[in-house]
Amino acid sequence: MDDLQQQLTQPSPESRQEQTGKLTSRLAIVLIGGLVGTILIFLTIKGIALFTNDHVSIWHFLFQTDWQPSHHHFGALPMIVTSFCVTLLAGVVSLPLALVVAIAITEILSSKVKAFLQPLIELLVGIPSVVYGYLGLTIIIPALQRLFGGTGFGILAATCVLFLMILPTMTAMTIDSLRAVPQKYRQASAGLGATRWQTISRVIIPSAKGGILTAAVFGMARAFGEALAVQMVIGNTTVMPTGLVDSAATLTSVLTTGIGNTIMGTAENNALWSLALVLLGMSLVFNLLIHLISKKGAA
Repeated sequence: MDDLQQQLTQPSPESRQEQTGKLTSRLAIVLIGGLVGTILIFLTIKGIALFTNDHVSIWHFLFQTDWQPSHHHFGALPMIVTSFCVTLLAGVVSLPLALVVAIAITEILSSKVKAFLQPLIELLVGIPSVVYGYLGLTIIIPALQRLFGGTGFGILAATCVLFLMILPTMTAMTIDSLRAVPQKYRQASAGLGATRWQTISRVIIPSAKGGILTAAVFGMARAFGEALAVQMVIGNTTVMPTGLVDSAATLTSVLTTGIGNTIMGTAENNALWSLALVLLGMSLVFNLLIHLISKKGAA
């Protein structure tokens, strides 16, 4: 009797597995949170060293245009402006085309065409950025030279490369958002006598608006943080941009070209870490926007 009572009161194998799973999940959460916190603390400490150790004005760093670290001039405004320019231009050009392609795949094209296009888009998402940069060097730069003259390097070339990079990502996310719209919405719209285009424009797109905006912000976040492909085609000139075909530099291109040529602890190196801190701040802003848009769409 005592043995039977002991067996009944002991935890079952399923209960032990559940406890083990919960413990493993909590340890993973603590580990990931610790890694993220460590990265944030490390970048913050390194990023503010330019202002605390080298006594550079934050105002000068953010709003001045003279970037000459060897002469202790650390105006990062040209790179910040250029980063926003190429990101916004790429996003504005990519979103309409991504929406058109997504609508065609989800609402118009036949199943055979969908079965061909869907894997192709997913394949383009995984192509390394250096491949897009090489395409920019071999195709886009010569084309811009023929059209506008000059070297071809500049904001327009970087925008074209980023457009090619983020378009598959935005298209794939937009397709998922459109497919998430309940089928009963389409049926109800058809039952009321709406045409296909009226259903798409007045029912499906408004219902998927949150997901579409999330795709746009996610694509621009990727464009803002892209380094190698942009570095290959933008010209890497740290001056305030005056035109789309003029050479310029982004935060990421300056970081990738300069971080290996500076000595740790010097003002030049600290300035690059400050640029990295600006990048981190903008990444957090993009993530916050995605969270807010997703939350609003769910509501």
